[in-house]
Amino acid sequence: MPSTADTASPPARPLALIAAALLVFYHLGLIFYGLTPNLVARPLHMALILPWIFLFTDSHSLVSRLSGWVLGALGVAASVWVAWNADALSDQYGFVESGFQYATGAVLLISVLEAARRAIGWPLPIVAALSLAYAFWGHLIPGEFGHAPLPHASLMGTLTLAEGGIWGTLTGVSVGVVAIFVIFGAVLNAGEAGQGFMNLSAAAAGRLRGGAAKVSVLASALFGSISGSASANVASTGAVTMPAMVRLGYPRRIAAAVEAVASSGGQIMPPLMGAGAFVMVELTGVPYTGIVLAAALPAFSYFLVVWIGIDAYARRFDLRGIDAKDRPAPRIVAITSAFFLVPFTVLMVAMFGMGYTPQFSACLSIMVAAVLLLAGADGRIDLHRAKGRISEALITAARQVSMIAAIILCASIIIGVLAVTGLGVKITSLILSVSGGMLWPSLLLTALACLVLGMEVPTTAAYVICVSVAGPALTQLGLTPLQAHLFVFWFALLSTITPPVCGAVFIAAGMIGENWIKVALTAMALGVGLYLIPLAMIAHPALIELAGTPGAALLAAVQIGIGCGLISHGLIGERRVMRTALFLILGVAVLFGGPMLAAMGI
Repeated sequence: MPSTADTASPPARPLALIAAALLVFYHLGLIFYGLTPNLVARPLHMALILPWIFLFTDSHSLVSRLSGWVLGALGVAASVWVAWNADALSDQYGFVESGFQYATGAVLLISVLEAARRAIGWPLPIVAALSLAYAFWGHLIPGEFGHAPLPHASLMGTLTLAEGGIWGTLTGVSVGVVAIFVIFGAVLNAGEAGQGFMNLSAAAAGRLRGGAAKVSVLASALFGSISGSASANVASTGAVTMPAMVRLGYPRRIAAAVEAVASSGGQIMPPLMGAGAFVMVELTGVPYTGIVLAAALPAFSYFLVVWIGIDAYARRFDLRGIDAKDRPAPRIVAITSAFFLVPFTVLMVAMFGMGYTPQFSACLSIMVAAVLLLAGADGRIDLHRAKGRISEALITAARQVSMIAAIILCASIIIGVLAVTGLGVKITSLILSVSGGMLWPSLLLTALACLVLGMEVPTTAAYVICVSVAGPALTQLGLTPLQAHLFVFWFALLSTITPPVCGAVFIAAGMIGENWIKVALTAMALGVGLYLIPLAMIAHPALIELAGTPGAALLAAVQIGIGCGLISHGLIGERRVMRTALFLILGVAVLFGGPMLAAMGI
């Protein structure tokens, strides 16, 4: 995303802080205020995020700055107009009734497309623009993939003036849940929580063989669960862990690969899992607690496989642990860990113990974390330091909420077009016909689509688009909705470590000064679980049934851990071709032998 208020010119800083405070307190206020009409809450959400895309940036181009101010002002005005006229627009049932409303709708669509372009680049806005072109002119396409003519008044109204399109359910998730947890993560990271992650990880794993790499795994799992971004995870924890590994004699490609793989896993790590978990709640109807419990064992299995791979590398290269003098003292670990353990405990108790909604529980945790910003690991209450931390938390939260909202608003255009044109149903039929109505070919087609799409757009957007078109096909072939969604979500992550576009690898390689191809190949071996575990979820559906059948779920996790561990050891720990092949065959047999025999009736 373009640089925001952190890099804005000094005169803009007070205005940026005011805008950040408005955004943060608006979203917190929605949780405590009660029921707010969707056509009020969602447009105001867009009005508050647009300045962070268009105004609070440090653009070197005069044209870009001027166009940003003009389009930002128009987009904010159009969004506020929709919220102000929500009652009247609801009575129009998705139809545009005047030229002014057409113009308002056009401004909204253009603002969303350009906001996404400035936030994450061209690919997603291009896909959204092509979907709009299909909606307006797809009736000219002959054959099965054309659609009946759609009245322009109805199409424009549905996409921009009614609770569909850019004001649909995905945007509701961004407003009501994602924004709250992003604010929670920003408040945590503005204080001592990030150092607490590092200290606890170093105390737990630093003394082990390959300890510095294992510290990276634990720290990235903890940090990634609240950041929801592999790139942000690499840039933050990697700045500490990668230099530490290099100082201890780790090859640079391994140090960078460890950080890229561990950081990518943060997005599948409960309890927060980034934005994807909350989108999944909306799309599947499964409660948030159900999503977290279903995702827990697969995520644990993933990090276990990474751990096994690191241990194999440590044996090969004689990678030692962190010296005792370089590990934090128990007292420091206890103090700094409290800065994230206390808010996390409040979150868990409120959600699971008291039955509050995730967003209300997060609000309580935010208040606790905000109070902790007053204190430091040195035991002092420092108001001046707290002021800086609060400013950092507000601006970071506003920046991250705005980036995610820009992605979700743009993806909502695509979802809206799929719904009104019936294209989603047609693509589902195509998947079923190409795969011959068989599950595993459909899974492989879906995985390939996730990988390709994930190379161009962020994980959450890739997941939403893929599951919208492939999810119905997978459920028709016998998967539960949760199985289908978790499968797609995991494979949407592949592009973080898989060439040719592997964002986490690029960042890690650049930070440490290593060839990115070497890092990518090492990361793919370390992160082999990312390729295997989604398939294992299908072969062993008990894995995601921890809430209903915990015994069977744990047995499935053990089997999957052994199978993936054998494959990981074969890829990394063995140097002879025949022994490598033997471990790979054994691992595949453990993972998929039972289901394959059952399918053959044996």
